[in-house]
Amino acid sequence: MKVVVLGASGFIGTGIVRALAQREVKLRLVARRPTSVPANAVAEVETRAVDLREGVAEHVADADAVVHLVAYTDGGWRVADGDKTAERVNVGLVADLIQALRSRPTPPVVLFSGTETQVGLADRVRIDGTETDNPLSAYTRQKLAAETLLKDATRDGVVRAVSLRLPTVYGEQGDRGVVAFMARKAFANEPLTMWHDGTVRRDLVFADDVTSAFLAALDHADALAGRHYVLGSGVGVPLRKVFELVAAEVSAVTGQPPVPVVSVPPPGHMEPTDLKSVEVDASAFREVTGWTTGVSLEEGVRRTVAAVAGS
Repeated sequence: MKVVVLGASGFIGTGIVRALAQREVKLRLVARRPTSVPANAVAEVETRAVDLREGVAEHVADADAVVHLVAYTDGGWRVADGDKTAERVNVGLVADLIQALRSRPTPPVVLFSGTETQVGLADRVRIDGTETDNPLSAYTRQKLAAETLLKDATRDGVVRAVSLRLPTVYGEQGDRGVVAFMARKAFANEPLTMWHDGTVRRDLVFADDVTSAFLAALDHADALAGRHYVLGSGVGVPLRKVFELVAAEVSAVTGQPPVPVVSVPPPGHMEPTDLKSVEVDASAFREVTGWTTGVSLEEGVRRTVAAVAGS
C-alpha cells in the first residue's frame, strides 16, 4: 500500500508520519520543508520537499491513500477575505488532488483534516456532526468547500474520502497549539491572557489522539467514506482552567510562582466562534472505529510544557 502524506512536516503531520512509519507500507512524505524520517521506520519512506501550488499530480497519482493536511492560514488559523493564495491552497489543491486521482483503477482513500468550527455558531454547546453548517470565516468556508468537493468525488466513485473535523488540538510537536503558546508566555513570565472571563469552554484533544484517529480512519475507510466526523473528548473545559494548569506546570518547572491568568479586551480580528463554548460528541466516529481519546488534559498539558521547556 502506498500512502502519501501532504503536509507531512506540520503540527498534525509529524505525529501521523511517526505512526505510519511503523507500518509495512510505502510512505511518501510531501511538504514545503524537509520531513524527518523516524530512525526506526519499518515503512519504505520517500521524502519530497516541494511547493504543492506548482502541482500535486506527480506526487499522488500512484497513491492508494492520501492524508491531506495542507492548510494555508495567517499563522493563527485565520484567513483574510479575498486572500487568493489561501483559496488556491485550501480549496484549489483539493480540486487538483481529485483530478489527479481519477486515473486510479480503485478509488484511493483520502483523509482530510477539517475543523469543528465549520459548523459556525451551533444552537447547542455539544455538537455531534449532524448540525447544519454555517461557516463564519473565510478559512472555515474554504474548509467546507474542499470537504464538499471530496464528498462529491466520493459519490462519483473517484475517491473514498473521509473528513475528520478537528477540535482544539495541542501537543508536543512543533510550536503550534494554544497550550504551547501559553506555556511559552508563562516561561517568559508573562501573564496568560483571555478575551473573556474564562468560562468559555473548549474540547481539547492531544495530538497523539488525533494521530490515532487518522490511523483508525485509514483502517476503516470503506465504512466511513463520504461523510465528515467530528472529533473530541466529549468534555468542554473552561479556558481559565486550561491556562491555570499551564501556569501551574510551568511554575513546577521554574520554581517561580505561577504567572497570573487575566482577562483583556478582545482584538479586532476576534471571530464570533472565539466566544462560543463547545464540546464534541464523537460517537459516530467511535461506533465505526472504536477510537477514543487516551491522554487526559492534565497529562497532555504536562507533556506539552515539558516539550516547550526543552525546546
